[in-house]
Amino acid sequence: MKKDQVVAGLIDAEDICKLREAVCVQVEKVYDHCREKDCVEDAVVDFVEDVQCLIDKAVKVKVKEAEVVKVLADLDEVPFKRGFFTVNVRYKIKVKVEFCFRGQFGQLESSDPKVGFVWFSKTIILFGSEGQVKIFSASDTDMCSPKGEDDGCGVLMQQDNKPNVTVEVAEPLVLNARIKRKRCHHVSPFGFEDNEEFDGFADSAHIAPTRRVVVTIGLFSIIKLTRLVQLLIPAFNFCFPTQECVSSTDENPCDLFETIDFPFDQFFPPQMFDFPVEGEEEEDKCGKHARK
Repeated sequence: MKKDQVVAGLIDAEDICKLREAVCVQVEKVYDHCREKDCVEDAVVDFVEDVQCLIDKAVKVKVKEAEVVKVLADLDEVPFKRGFFTVNVRYKIKVKVEFCFRGQFGQLESSDPKVGFVWFSKTIILFGSEGQVKIFSASDTDMCSPKGEDDGCGVLMQQDNKPNVTVEVAEPLVLNARIKRKRCHHVSPFGFEDNEEFDGFADSAHIAPTRRVVVTIGLFSIIKLTRLVQLLIPAFNFCFPTQECVSSTDENPCDLFETIDFPFDQFFPPQMFDFPVEGEEEEDKCGKHARK
């Protein structure tokens, strides 16, 4: 590796003079994006197994874990507004709930965590531009066999004219969990809930559960609309690796351990004033560049 070789990382004014060429790359360009801060209030938890007996005798509930396990999204064009799309996003959140109840002698006992799911939907509008072409691409494994038989190989993958939806989501914050009572009502086998209007089904009706678990969850997410485009960018060179890989074997496990720094932060957690204020870090960087 040459000493004057530019490597990945921060560059200075001298590195600009080392530009070698302009290259054409194919990337996903972000046409529009937004950040979302959603508070999902009193969302009903649908449990995998039947836990109604635990719900009925529980005095309180605690959420031990919450995780976004699936995000579904689809697009619809906005009428009379070219290039804009309504983005329908649906989050599936997995929660583990622990039930607390009174034991035989009045002591507080806890159940094993029970798995349930919470669904949350929202719709936003973003600009995704327009596309009038279809994109086809294939690798060597998609090509036809030498026999030339029409066995489905060689079919190229097609991408339609709609932009791609990308959703980045942080792990949810559980703000509250409780047991909520709902109004007692009858539900007939035919789906009618108001037996005053359908007296003929009163004999076959059953009572719906009057207690259910609801949670309040905070979600942070970034939603993007992207398209595959070609961009012309400046390039210094190919990106060569600057360091060798360090592997662990039966002969040198301690040698690898010696390369790991002592985790002081784990023993001495940072204090409040050690955390950067929002926007302060960017201002410091700008100040440093200005001083240069």
